[in-house]
Amino acid sequence: MKFITVDTYKEMSRKAANLIAAQMTVKPTSVLGLATGSTPIGIYEELVERCKNGDIDFSAIRSINLDEYVGLDGESDQSYRYFMNYHLFSKVNINIADTYVPNGKAADIEAECKAYDARIEEFGGIDLQLLGIGLDGHIGFNEPDTCFTGETHLVDLHPSTIEANARFFASKDEVPTKAVTMGMRGIMQAKKVLLVANGPKKKEILEKAFFGPITPEVPASILQLHPDLTVIFSQYE
Repeated sequence: MKFITVDTYKEMSRKAANLIAAQMTVKPTSVLGLATGSTPIGIYEELVERCKNGDIDFSAIRSINLDEYVGLDGESDQSYRYFMNYHLFSKVNINIADTYVPNGKAADIEAECKAYDARIEEFGGIDLQLLGIGLDGHIGFNEPDTCFTGETHLVDLHPSTIEANARFFASKDEVPTKAVTMGMRGIMQAKKVLLVANGPKKKEILEKAFFGPITPEVPASILQLHPDLTVIFSQYE
């Protein structure tokens, strides 16, 4: 594990973008595992700028996102498909057909989950997986539990997750209570994992996740077992 502490969000975003850009340069056909939420926005802004400058090329990149709310389609401005289109895909030269986000409106969610895992396997796994971390240690929407779930699955969101995400909605009542999330197998089989965390409020959970016991009660703690993990922590927002 490589743990990097920086002072600012801008520096965190820049260093994370450096690693993603390096992956794209070394392997222009990389499969990138991508994340949503407020923390990665600065990273995507950096990548967009570099693409516009001709420093990186998304034309042969494939992306596969961690999760999606159940009940929201890609046209909803609160869906993660919309988020990715808005912050990254529409601003770089990626083929939109090569970008994958779980279908939260699928008629058969179980079949959607199985198809998602099959797609990751078909791609030969993820080359670099970008992650954030929740205050309870969740990665993707893998919530604290009594066991680690390997496959992509339907999850009931914890009240703390709903509360944390309410800031993106008009009210807490509008936050979906279920999501589809990539499981731990897809994440752990990624060749490289890059986790970013921003602000002093994340310090305690980072200590639990990476310097405490490995337990499904702190889902991110399983990353201690990953052979190529980089954590970038901005200690000031």
